[in-house]
Amino acid sequence: MTNLSLFILIPLAAAFLIPVVSRKLKWFPDVCGIFTTLLLLLLSLQTMNQETVYAMGNWPAPYGIVFVLDGFSCLLLIIINLVGFVSTLFSFEYIEYFYTSKLRYYSLFLLMLAGMNGVVLTGDLFNLFVFLEIASIASYALVGFGCQSRELEASFKYLVMSTVASSFILLAIALVYGRFGSLNIAHIALLIKQHGMNDTIIFSFVLLLVGFGVKSAIVPFHAWLPDAHPSAPAPISAMLSGVVIKALGVYAIVRLVYNLFGMTALISNLLIYSGIISMIIGVLLALGQWDFKRLLAYHSISQMGYIFLGFGLGTPLGILGGAFHLFNHSLFKSLLFLNSGSVEYETGTRNLEKLGDLVQKMPVTAFSSLIASLSISGIPPFNGFWSKLIIIIAAVQAGKPVVALWAVIGSILTLASFSKIQRYVFFGHGKNFDQNSFKAINEVPLLMKMSMIILAILCTFTGLLMINGVNGIFGPVVNVLDAGPHTYIEKILKSNFFIPGN
Repeated sequence: MTNLSLFILIPLAAAFLIPVVSRKLKWFPDVCGIFTTLLLLLLSLQTMNQETVYAMGNWPAPYGIVFVLDGFSCLLLIIINLVGFVSTLFSFEYIEYFYTSKLRYYSLFLLMLAGMNGVVLTGDLFNLFVFLEIASIASYALVGFGCQSRELEASFKYLVMSTVASSFILLAIALVYGRFGSLNIAHIALLIKQHGMNDTIIFSFVLLLVGFGVKSAIVPFHAWLPDAHPSAPAPISAMLSGVVIKALGVYAIVRLVYNLFGMTALISNLLIYSGIISMIIGVLLALGQWDFKRLLAYHSISQMGYIFLGFGLGTPLGILGGAFHLFNHSLFKSLLFLNSGSVEYETGTRNLEKLGDLVQKMPVTAFSSLIASLSISGIPPFNGFWSKLIIIIAAVQAGKPVVALWAVIGSILTLASFSKIQRYVFFGHGKNFDQNSFKAINEVPLLMKMSMIILAILCTFTGLLMINGVNGIFGPVVNVLDAGPHTYIEKILKSNFFIPGN
């Protein structure tokens, strides 16, 4: 897999082709959407254990635009396109039932996918911003896709907060360019290494941290997320929680910290304590929720805390735990949002107090939801248990037992929250449950079931990926981050070039 631009060109081409062809072929949006995401998934799987620097137009770094494939970007590519594929499968029946314009939906969906693929592949700060905006603008429209007042309000809040964040990011990029005259990440890392950090670069780093912190919905920059997730169509909620906040937020922060500015004790503590605060505040806010999707939205904030905690520890085991939990969260949280969409598809409500006894009517939804709930709660043998265990062990080995204790407390509170979902939705009923109104309920259509079954199987067995630890399948992710800026610089800047002075 050498032509990395295909990850952007294929979804972009499909996104612009769908509106042209779909006027006459009504079936084309579904077929094109599913085929495109399947093709991208297969291409992303081909990138495993590969490292490539792809120079656009054969212009080498730092003069031209480069796409960088390493262990970390490969992981994100697989996550983005896997969740994208199962979400398009789920969308086949779901969008037709709730909404009207499939061609606009799939076009925006593929634009969002192209933007996220671009963010994780680019080795250039400005192009990172461009791809981030492509994905963000598409996601604003998809959050408000229902065009009801609640959806439009949530989309507007998301747009305003995200635009402010984007402005911070663009200002930071401008300051860095003004200081060094370069936009290539590896080249900037080299210049920082040679000339050191000054007030301008420190200020730029703070701006980037805040901007991408909003994108990742970490506390205290999380206010947009609890409204955006419940308002969006279920497959878009799965994308937002499963990949968007990771590709546009977590990935960018981790990449810049480890491979551009370098990890320091101050940054480590900042990430760790931000993670703990997000972990606890998110789960406490979730405990009081009775809207199925809003409850899940708060848990996205909480689970981001675990990921930031793992990466913040800065040790190989901590990086492994953060990367593994990033992967696992994309599976079980996407599945939970698809479960909520299935429940709403059949019952017409997301209010836990009005639901009940769905295990008999919707067994696939019920048992896949049970698997995802046990996984996110850290119950063995499901995948979430293993990534949380690695993070906890890493915290203890790093001499931070109190941090490990907070991680355990967060997991216990998460179990309590998801016990409520299982109790009121599937294996019991709420106080406002009307059994007569649920007599005609059946399991959701085939493709919706398939998407949930795929993710449930992955949640059950991907815990095996932890075998061999830092030397296993996530070893390339640990290596590229733990090596710091030096290895990243060497990989991309292979030839001598003129280095601008002060």
